[in-house]
Amino acid sequence: MEYHKDRFTDFSLMIYKNETLVALLPANKSNDSIYSHQGLTYGGLVFGNKTEMNFVYEVTESLKTYFTSQQINWFYCKLIPQIYYKVSAKYLDYVLSKKAMLKNRALVLAIDYSQPLQIHKTKLKHYRKAEIYNFDIVETKSYTSFWNTVLSPRLIEKHNVKPVHTLKEIENLSNKFPDNIKQFNIIKDGELLAGITIFETQTVVKSQYGATTVLGEKYRALDYLFLYLIKKYKVEGKQYFSMGTVMDNSVLGVNEGLLKQKEELGCQIYFQDTFKMNCND
Repeated sequence: MEYHKDRFTDFSLMIYKNETLVALLPANKSNDSIYSHQGLTYGGLVFGNKTEMNFVYEVTESLKTYFTSQQINWFYCKLIPQIYYKVSAKYLDYVLSKKAMLKNRALVLAIDYSQPLQIHKTKLKHYRKAEIYNFDIVETKSYTSFWNTVLSPRLIEKHNVKPVHTLKEIENLSNKFPDNIKQFNIIKDGELLAGITIFETQTVVKSQYGATTVLGEKYRALDYLFLYLIKKYKVEGKQYFSMGTVMDNSVLGVNEGLLKQKEELGCQIYFQDTFKMNCND
């Protein structure tokens, strides 16, 4: 998290029981509130293999007592999506539902590889047709071309935003985690058409960024690259392929076009809940 430490006031905690570390809370402080870290896609309370209900309750009570002693009024806990857990964390969800209010529910789109792939027939049709284009798909440790000629310009053009990570930050992270952060580009006749930046854990693959040029849209290059990677990681034995959230500022809070696109690529919906706890109750 240190690459963006200047943006947050860190308040990460280590929870011990009888001098044994039993849980972690990546967190930051803002005014009178603690957030399970706002600089992380997910962060919540992190437990080891021990997740019995009474134990989880005991940890949350200890946190609440500690926050009160630090003049903290509110604790916002964003749960880690269930697809990332090696051990079920349903007890944390249940305990927080009793002790706190549901503040937000985000939709996470992911493919469960234990189920048959449910890719829309139109996507598969275009994938088969695109095979005649003789695309080159390249895994690279260089992020410059994708960031500067595809991702950043298209985000500015379409949404007037910048990538969450600067080029320098993604290069720094990739150097620290070379086996977990990867870049895949799709090229035709020497021209970069689209790319996908992958964040990979032992069991989950997450497409952190995906973007295409105008010419790449004509060839449906991004869809082709997604389908290539979906099949690649299924063969490699991953459990889930996550395409992240589809949330926006509309009435329902969901980008319906993005939701449809990801569902047509075979994704199902998973919830990522954020609870708000009153530390003074």
